[in-house]
Amino acid sequence: MTDTRTRARPAAVILTPGAEARVAALMAAAPEGAIGVRLSTPRRGCSGLAYSVDYVTEEQKFDEKIETPGGTFYIDGASVLYLIGSVMDWVEDDFAAGFVFNNPNAKGACGCGESFTV
Repeated sequence: MTDTRTRARPAAVILTPGAEARVAALMAAAPEGAIGVRLSTPRRGCSGLAYSVDYVTEEQKFDEKIETPGGTFYIDGASVLYLIGSVMDWVEDDFAAGFVFNNPNAKGACGCGESFTV
């Protein structure tokens, strides 16, 4: 007999309350037609991959979808393997503000912190 039970799999990326609040703020100011924000890892920077967060107007077939209190957060399907187990936070101080990633898959990063390698 085949076991047909399924269990929910954990999200590839965990968003801290600060990151969730930032997603909510982004969605509150989103352009018309935006359905959420998407995290991707395009090839760029001196280490090879970078983190990019952009508005989404259309859901892609292989995107991972995470519902947050402030809106939908997507992870680009091609980027999920680079991000599994990561924690995404939003950090602000007197001099800078931005998303910060604790990625256990990153084997190295450039000196400026803009890109990483796996």
